[in-house]
Amino acid sequence: MKRAIVFGATGGIGQDICRDLADAGWSLYLHYHSNSQKAENLVQELFAKHPDQDFMSLQLDFATGDAQLTDFVKNLLPVNAVVFAQGITKYGFLGDEKLANITDLININLTVPIKLTKLLEPQLMKRDFSRIVYLGSVYGGAGSALESVYSATKGGITRFAQAYAREVASNNLTVNVIAPGAVKTKMNAFFSEDTIQEVKDEIPVGRWANGSDISYWVRTLLDRRSSYLTGQTIYVTGGWLL
Repeated sequence: MKRAIVFGATGGIGQDICRDLADAGWSLYLHYHSNSQKAENLVQELFAKHPDQDFMSLQLDFATGDAQLTDFVKNLLPVNAVVFAQGITKYGFLGDEKLANITDLININLTVPIKLTKLLEPQLMKRDFSRIVYLGSVYGGAGSALESVYSATKGGITRFAQAYAREVASNNLTVNVIAPGAVKTKMNAFFSEDTIQEVKDEIPVGRWANGSDISYWVRTLLDRRSSYLTGQTIYVTGGWLL
């Protein structure tokens, strides 16, 4: 049985990733931070559609310590794919930002994913094929004013994946980044209708992305046949910015 863990499974993109992977035959760990009911609802939805697969929700606070991260990984059944779909942003000038918020952004978007990757590596190496996919951002390649720290974390995950992929390529472990552009998610819901329309007008395909536009590429990267693609960042932006 092939099993993946999706971090940030209750997010807008995370939910679509879970549905797409379940359709492709994956059993799943669905990670959540605080929304246990949404995670459980998704588990039940997937069970109803795929009764021969396993689906389990798991809680983990990315603000926890290293010992808790280690225990979390030790208690997992073997997985051969990991998807990091969690993420936060803070919109505003760096000079107005609280230092604690900067720490949270870097921790959730970059530091903890790297630590979890290190902790998961031994079991991923034991599989006949294994995959890691991080959700980056178009702003990791074209930094965004008013989201400078967020842009730095997404640029950082792109460079980490490129470097780490070279370390583990001979072990049938691929490491890639899917970098969305403008996506209709709760994280972007604070924008005004005028701003949403302005961004839409800048996107060559003429619309914001849906979660399924992103999850399709995650599903593709987790396919066994994708073994020759590693260390890459794939920008899924509708032709916007890059």
